[in-house]
Amino acid sequence: MKKIIAVALVLVLALSVCACGKGGTKADKSYTIRIYSNSNSTERTTWLIEEAKKAGFTISIDDNQVISGDTAAIQAANEKKDGDLIFGLNETRWGQLIGGQYENLKIADWTPSWSDKVGNYVYTGKAYGLVIQNVLMLYRNDDLGTNGKKLSFKHWADIVDCGYKWYRQGKVGGTTNANINSAMLYPFVDPSSPAGGISVDGWKTLWKYCANGIFTGDSYGFDPLNKGDVQVSTFYSSSLYGKIDAAADSSQKPLKGTTNPENWALVDVEDGTYYIAEYIGILEKAGRTDAQTAAVKEFAEWFGSADVQAKWGEEFDSFPCNTDASKKLYPNGIPAIYQLKNFALNKVDGNSTYAEYVAKHSSEWTNIMTNLGFYWADQAAAPAEPDWANLDWATLTQKK
Repeated sequence: MKKIIAVALVLVLALSVCACGKGGTKADKSYTIRIYSNSNSTERTTWLIEEAKKAGFTISIDDNQVISGDTAAIQAANEKKDGDLIFGLNETRWGQLIGGQYENLKIADWTPSWSDKVGNYVYTGKAYGLVIQNVLMLYRNDDLGTNGKKLSFKHWADIVDCGYKWYRQGKVGGTTNANINSAMLYPFVDPSSPAGGISVDGWKTLWKYCANGIFTGDSYGFDPLNKGDVQVSTFYSSSLYGKIDAAADSSQKPLKGTTNPENWALVDVEDGTYYIAEYIGILEKAGRTDAQTAAVKEFAEWFGSADVQAKWGEEFDSFPCNTDASKKLYPNGIPAIYQLKNFALNKVDGNSTYAEYVAKHSSEWTNIMTNLGFYWADQAAAPAEPDWANLDWATLTQKK
């Protein structure tokens, strides 16, 4: 499949090199396109710079040694005011960005030719999905796990009563940690609650998840499951198969089988799981000429195209929003980890999706967890469980 995708990419690169601005303005390909992103590992930035150069574009993008995380990426773009394009982030940040929360950032009007290929992952006329990510709950079903018993929950939060050892995260911050929290808190949405729009029972459950879970320092939970230290753990969809392919390097009894699991499975959660999509949008920029803007639009058109996104997905073990790209990447069928129900787009508060609800309350949730001491790294130094009946939520939802 790699060879087929590579040939297709060469064709799209060749077409891109000779393309002109479709609106009648010839693109100024000498223009250096300034990009901000949190999808910026050194490998990703190196690959993108090189492939863009082959397509006739010159880009500037910082790797994660300079900018790390979605908050840092969007804050840097807002402060420096020199960006042409932004990609990555997630619905939480994109909702804030398009909603005008960042005073120096405004998304330009733009509709790529592949806009109808990304389904619901779209802010019409503004931003379009590139990559789908979701958080997964995994379990071992061999003799180090459930011994063949299927594990089924109604909600993610049911892990706290599952009867098996589970791995938990060790800090409040981080995109994956935040997505796991969003998955755990989903059944406890209560718009009338002063506790950040989540019922007190939700916070009690999340505390139980922390108090009774196991944390050994692993960032995301794959290694403890791979070694058999726990029966249930969480991970993120991107990179899972790559981790399993290399699982034997760090365990004597590793997880086996990628798209056809041999000794592990996804927990069957009736709700589904919490997805995020990373989007791409063009920033308005003072002083940029029409020809330079045409180059930015051509680059965005190229980067989001099926051929390039299929290549990006194969290179970095990620799943494209573009359905034509996903078919190229998985011609024999979409893997199960990407077919789970997505409750991020379920309506929970009038016309708000859960992703929008998370965006609205995420800072309050972070403050609550920080103020109460959630996600302690040292179990021996665990704080006392809060007196839930006598908490001042108006204070706890604010920064210390």
